[in-house]
Amino acid sequence: MTTQQKKPSVRHGFKTGESIVYPAHGVGTITAIEEQEVAGMKLELFVIDFEKDKMRLKVPVAKAMSIGMRKLSETDFVERALKVVQGKARVKRTMWSRRAQEYDAKINSGDLISIAEVVRDLYRAENQPEQSYSERQLYEAALDRMAREIAAVNKMSETEAVRVVETNLNKGPKRGKVVDEEDSQDEAA
Repeated sequence: MTTQQKKPSVRHGFKTGESIVYPAHGVGTITAIEEQEVAGMKLELFVIDFEKDKMRLKVPVAKAMSIGMRKLSETDFVERALKVVQGKARVKRTMWSRRAQEYDAKINSGDLISIAEVVRDLYRAENQPEQSYSERQLYEAALDRMAREIAAVNKMSETEAVRVVETNLNKGPKRGKVVDEEDSQDEAA
C-alpha cells in the first residue's frame, strides 16, 4: 500500500483546505487529495481532518457523493434550520427505542434541517421535566453537529453558535417566558 500526495487540489467540486460535512461525523476540513494503491488498484482519496474529534478520515473521491459528503450549507439554509428549531416540538407516541433510532438516523444523515428537528424535539426548557440519559445524549449530539456547522458557515466559535441555537430554541412556543407570565399573574392578583 503506497501513498502519494496529489498536486491537483480540486475533485468533484471539493478542494483542499475547504470545510465540508461528512454525514456520520459532521464538519471536517479536506487537508489533501492523495493517491493510494490498495489491493493493486490506485484510488484517489480525500483526506479529511475532524479537529474536534482528533480524527482523520480517508474517503475515496469516487464515493464522496454517494456517501453523502457535501459542502457547508449556505447562510439562508442555516436560517431555515434556525426557524425549524423555533417550531413546536413533535413528540411521537411510539416506543422510545424506535424514536431514538429515528433521531440517530436524522443526526447521522448530515442534513441540517433533520438535525434541527432533533434539537427542537428533544429540547427541554428549565421549567420542563428532566430528560433521560439517552435523550440528553442524543440532544447534545444533535446540538453539537448543528452548532459546528453554524459556526463554520458564520465564521464564529462553537460556543457562540450554541448560544445562537439556544436563543432560537427559546423563541419557540411555550418556552422561555413561562416564568414571567406566572409572575405577572401574581402581580395582577
